[in-house]
Amino acid sequence: MTSTLTAPPPRSEGGNWFSRSEAWLDDKGKGAWIAVMVLAFILFWPAGLALLAYMIWSKRMFSTSCTKRRDARFGQTVNRSTGNAAFDAYKADTLRRLQEEQDAFEAFLHRLREAKDKAEFDQFLQDRADARKAATAPDTVAT
Repeated sequence: MTSTLTAPPPRSEGGNWFSRSEAWLDDKGKGAWIAVMVLAFILFWPAGLALLAYMIWSKRMFSTSCTKRRDARFGQTVNRSTGNAAFDAYKADTLRRLQEEQDAFEAFLHRLREAKDKAEFDQFLQDRADARKAATAPDTVAT
């Protein structure tokens, strides 16, 4: 009688079922977490309560992952071609012009900050020189 041992099938992803399901829910977004939590409350309320506590403790309830995903979609939409060459040229020209305006405004703000810093530093030096003059001036006593 011979017995053969077979190895368990390899996992497609690392980790246990909990970490795999957590990663899957993270990919789906906050709505999936909330849906699972509501289902857990309906089926077995302590599980829903535990899931709610986990979501708050791990900061999944208040994370900005949905915002990041929306911003990524917007970035893809801006760079995507519409297929209309005239509109794409107009859009590229407008985006280039807006970028130039933003760069010019940032340069203006930089010059403004430098001028303010220089004025404040000059005032500091003037106040310091005035204080030195007052400290070294001879006391004149009128008799």
